[in-house]
Amino acid sequence: MENYYEGIGRRKESTARVRIMSGSGKFVVNEKSIENYFTRLGDMETILTPLKIVGENQSNLDITVNVNGGGVTGQTSAVQLGVARALLKMNPDYKAILRKESLLTRDARIKERKKPGLKRARKAPTYTKR
Repeated sequence: MENYYEGIGRRKESTARVRIMSGSGKFVVNEKSIENYFTRLGDMETILTPLKIVGENQSNLDITVNVNGGGVTGQTSAVQLGVARALLKMNPDYKAILRKESLLTRDARIKERKKPGLKRARKAPTYTKR
């Protein structure tokens, strides 16, 4: 088996396991091409940001991603964090660059729990006088 560098990224309810290995530039997410999986405008740029910042050429790397849970935004951010962490394992010299762009920091914001007597976390039922 070919050696690879793995990074795990999480955001909201999403978890992404990213593997980077030398190759021909294939980027596969859950057995689909990245263009078919992340169709929303701007998601591709978000995911490839760590590669651009460290100046790594994507055409020399094969990246495979297993991502599950959450929605599109959470999955996009989870994959981005996973790519950044995998790049860091590949070359520890990238740490200062990635840290400066805050690409190694996990976004800890999650959905707030629902409170009793309320409709959602903070939305109160409509007040009726009579």
